[in-house]
Amino acid sequence: MKKKKIGIIGYGVIGKRRRQFIDAHPALETVAVSDIRFRSNQLEVDGIKAYRDHNKLLMDDLDAIFVSVPNYIASDITITGLKKGIHVFCEKPPGRSVEDIEAVIAVEKIKPKIVLKYGFNHRYHGSIQEALKIIKSGELGEIINMEGVYGKSRIVDPKIATWRSERKYAGGGILLDQGIHMLDLMRLFCGEFDEVKSFVTNDFWKHNVEENAFAIMKDSCGRVASIHSSATLWEHGFSLHIYLTKGFLKLSGLLTGSKSYGEETLIIGERSDSDRGTLESRIIKYYDDNSWKQEIDEFADAIIKKVPIKFGTSDDALKTMKLVYRIYYADSLWREKYKIPDPN
Repeated sequence: MKKKKIGIIGYGVIGKRRRQFIDAHPALETVAVSDIRFRSNQLEVDGIKAYRDHNKLLMDDLDAIFVSVPNYIASDITITGLKKGIHVFCEKPPGRSVEDIEAVIAVEKIKPKIVLKYGFNHRYHGSIQEALKIIKSGELGEIINMEGVYGKSRIVDPKIATWRSERKYAGGGILLDQGIHMLDLMRLFCGEFDEVKSFVTNDFWKHNVEENAFAIMKDSCGRVASIHSSATLWEHGFSLHIYLTKGFLKLSGLLTGSKSYGEETLIIGERSDSDRGTLESRIIKYYDDNSWKQEIDEFADAIIKKVPIKFGTSDDALKTMKLVYRIYYADSLWREKYKIPDPN
């Protein structure tokens, strides 16, 4: 079978990692890349065409593109690709705002045969997949509540100017950049939330984007989830605790390219009537990260075999983006300070 020709727009750390798994797939082949750090539009990188201007790349004969660019141009490039009849894989977030993803969906609706997938990579991690399997099986009963903490040691390197710390380019800070993954997982496990309370701050780094977001969310069944998305943990950290009627699931650490989030583990415990709580639990450790490969496999299957996208649909992206902005909006001081619109 003739390989599908892939272009990568944004050839930084993520773009290069995507290429590794694209080229490992038997039906895909990277033929061109673009990045504003290239000096001209007629270059060659590792044997393939390379452009400074992504519009030049989009003029090539391509089957699909991977979009790994700053938030302020992600939706525009995605829309251009869709209009050209090119399948699109775009990293999260889908843009700076709810309006950005809504504009993409409007184009997607008139191009129903074109595949669009968003890179909510965490859904593919081993600990997440096992936790989802256990929850769906019902062996630990129904979810009562959950709590998650996801954070970094800072927003950006203070010595380097970057778009991530400026609202007009990023749209938001740590919650939109990283916490969006935790919100997506909470939606995966629990469904949609009807009520949101929050505190959003930027008191330490003094950028005009958030460095801490604390939120409590409740769904129609009364289940409560809390999240702390932070750029002041002073170390990278990930934890998600899920409490169910018959036990608990505790996810800690995450296998990532930076290897800075610690060992990925899942602790599974059953509820006990003992006054000392759970007497026995099981720990699963994960040493291989297959999430990137699985994402590429799913995208390829959607293009070649016409298999529907399971994780990372535009609907998922829209609902998770709306939840991010509901957290912003729920803090009245943050809402007034930065003129946050009602996302509903």
